[in-house]
Amino acid sequence: MFVAFLLISNIAATKVTALDAGPVHLVFDGGALLFPLTYILGDVLAEVYGFGRARRVIIMGFAASILASLSFYLVQISPIGPGYEAQESFEAVLGFVPRIVAASVIGYLAGQLINAFVLVMIRQRWGAHRLWARLIGSTMVGEAADTVLFCTIAFIGVIPGYEFLNYIITGYVYKVAVEVVLLPITYRVIAFIRRVEGLYGQEVLAA
Repeated sequence: MFVAFLLISNIAATKVTALDAGPVHLVFDGGALLFPLTYILGDVLAEVYGFGRARRVIIMGFAASILASLSFYLVQISPIGPGYEAQESFEAVLGFVPRIVAASVIGYLAGQLINAFVLVMIRQRWGAHRLWARLIGSTMVGEAADTVLFCTIAFIGVIPGYEFLNYIITGYVYKVAVEVVLLPITYRVIAFIRRVEGLYGQEVLAA
């Protein structure tokens, strides 16, 4: 799920969306739909399995993103077959993916690794208590690095002036808000995985 959400977000992020909510003008990209969930899953991985295991999954996502970008590029430059008339549309959407992937990979690696590291550090300092502080605190720091790096690399020069600043702020606030809103679900998922993993471990030892 972590890798799938990342890949889907990279493609969806090629579309920039604007929303007028009364006097507030919000600018964000299509990746906002699923990408925040990668941070929630990253929190679950780091909390249950530790930084080392979480890092391995993060690297898997990195490798899958590079593979997807390379595949889209090779398809884009391949000869156009008879009857195919969507080459320009293909290039307009998926041809922009390499820049999105470059932005995503850099922001994603920095943000996710910082997120996992901060969560584990808070746990080591405060113990197993205050799970909410670990989840929200690590997301605030990780998402800050991810959002600034991604937005700058992906859309600097594409989204003008004030709209670009709006884009960064809107994206950051939205992603952190998703983490806060879904906190009760994250708690339940962590508890469920710990319970299942504990039972699995006992069965292995018994065998």
